[in-house]
Amino acid sequence: MGAQKSIHAGKAKIDVNVDFTHKLCAALMLPPFRDSGHPFSQIIGSLCIKHPSLFGGSEKLDVSVDKGLYDSNILIAFRRPRPQGVAQQSFVIQHSISPEIGVHGLPIDNFSRSGSGGINLCRLSAGVDVNEPASSNWTSTTSIKFEHVRPINDDGRFISRDLDGFPVTCSGTSHDSMVVLKQESHYVKANDHSFSQLKLQMEQGIPVLSKWLIFNRFKFVTSKGVKLGPAFFLASLTGGSIVGDMAPYQAFAIGGLGSVRGYGEGAVGSGRSCLIMNNELTVPLNKILEGAVFMDCGTDLGSGRLVPGNPSLRHGKPGTGVGFGYGLRLKSNFGQFQIDYAINAFQQKTVYFGISNVVG
Repeated sequence: MGAQKSIHAGKAKIDVNVDFTHKLCAALMLPPFRDSGHPFSQIIGSLCIKHPSLFGGSEKLDVSVDKGLYDSNILIAFRRPRPQGVAQQSFVIQHSISPEIGVHGLPIDNFSRSGSGGINLCRLSAGVDVNEPASSNWTSTTSIKFEHVRPINDDGRFISRDLDGFPVTCSGTSHDSMVVLKQESHYVKANDHSFSQLKLQMEQGIPVLSKWLIFNRFKFVTSKGVKLGPAFFLASLTGGSIVGDMAPYQAFAIGGLGSVRGYGEGAVGSGRSCLIMNNELTVPLNKILEGAVFMDCGTDLGSGRLVPGNPSLRHGKPGTGVGFGYGLRLKSNFGQFQIDYAINAFQQKTVYFGISNVVG
């Protein structure tokens, strides 16, 4: 059950979405969740306010608030008008709280699920995004932001160590601070029979102050899709590495939906490097329903031991995993619903349920 409402207040538009269906999703794919006892803790919802001309000069203001079962996100973005063909600038402030399950989560049921490790990340960031004009099939975004990260426990208290007594920040204190220069490039080429895609991401920690993190983090995702008669085959390869200063929460988490299905989130491993391969074949069953078979595999390339505190070894994660299974894809005006049934190398079964590409 849920409710959605759009309200126009002058030039501004307000979108409100409240969802009470989380118990179904939780029963299908999530471990038992924490109940704070507060009545609003049982609600998933979002609030979005858009103003197309804040000061009468086409300045755009977007304010969005999202609340999940365990996480929340507040985003404020201000965009100044720029001539066409000139890089578009956005001033962004963001505050989020989310559980750090990928690195500090505890694999359960022979790695088919991940339970909470009692660590959540409270992030505050502020900076500028610059979207470069599209060139041929390439798009590019550059940003520079200040980030302040504070780990908290399930009771909302700031912590500097996990349940085993190992530091959860790079500084060893209750917080990390950094200035991050980020460059993202995206290439897409498509026709009626195939498509190719490449995403490149580079993050550089800038040492404004001596105690702030200095690092370089690189990640790529390349995908190739080919139409085989009525069927469609998609293969993708994801990889990355980080050098320099590193907090455990910056590690690459392997396992879960969007990574290696058949495992819980981060249940394969977490390392300074990663390599993940996904293969999926979809076949149309009717106009709105598709069937899919898939196989995923991933590895931390032996770099789990290089993560501070080695949380992957302490939680018994294998470092390499293979998952395979089948699923259904349902396309509708509300987005694409996806349900997958997967099995991992330990012969443990996992069901994933999700929705993507939602339109308001």
